[in-house]
Amino acid sequence: MAKILTGGGHVVDVVQSLDMAHAALELVDYEVVILDLSLPDGDGREILDRLRRSERDALVLVVTARGDVVSRVQILDAGADDYIVKPVEGDELIARVRALGRRARQLQSEQLTFGNVCLDKASLTLTVGDSLVGISPRELSALSVLMSCQGRVVRREKLETAIYTFDSDVTENAIEATISRLRRRLLASGATIEIVAMRGIGYVLTEREAC
Repeated sequence: MAKILTGGGHVVDVVQSLDMAHAALELVDYEVVILDLSLPDGDGREILDRLRRSERDALVLVVTARGDVVSRVQILDAGADDYIVKPVEGDELIARVRALGRRARQLQSEQLTFGNVCLDKASLTLTVGDSLVGISPRELSALSVLMSCQGRVVRREKLETAIYTFDSDVTENAIEATISRLRRRLLASGATIEIVAMRGIGYVLTEREAC
């Protein structure tokens, strides 16, 4: 399935156990989660329950071998947004993921605002006050995560995953360099927010104290 989705233009992370799934969900806010209920170390419903108890907006597509009406109803009642029956046809998988992606984007706010800073996720633009500010894609991704969690600490690993794919060769100081550039950009543009480092943990976005 990963090969089919990648070929369809999607960015895909693959995990093969409950433990790996829990770890991935700690780091990444996924738009769509494709969940096989039959995992080697437990029941995939544990992941579904976790997602529904959390504040995550991820939409869940369950892959199941059970095509009967009762099983499908149980899956949807458990909190799944859609399901697909094995064996999976590539075109149907792409279509269902595409449909869920559209729903996810409709559910998400198009704009993030904090202080005098506004990040438009639809147009990928940053505005400080009334001025449009140039920003690199990696800086934009980092700022989007920080603004989504404004006032809360964002772990370094979560930022790393938002900026890079799982298999990227990330240097030790890559995140620090991106954050440093973003800090300078916010300061130079007159932003009323700042990025504060929490040593050994991550970063938090706060409003700058008035002089």
